[in-house]
Amino acid sequence: MEEVLIEAICNILGVHSSEINEDTNFVEDLGADSLDLYQIVMEVEEGLGIEVDAESIAKVSTYGEALEMLQEYE
Repeated sequence: MEEVLIEAICNILGVHSSEINEDTNFVEDLGADSLDLYQIVMEVEEGLGIEVDAESIAKVSTYGEALEMLQEYE
């Protein structure tokens, strides 16, 4: 799960995995916009075979929060 999320972030945002830690903010630290976040979610959903609730996504701003949210789908 963690690998899928990191790979999606790196693919969509063009960043290196070393730039990502639990406190990394998608917008402030990585320069993501709403379209980027949507694309990350789509890639993660496809990679994990899940469907993420839009309300849950809206509450996520950091990598750690995203990972925590995804763990609810395990």
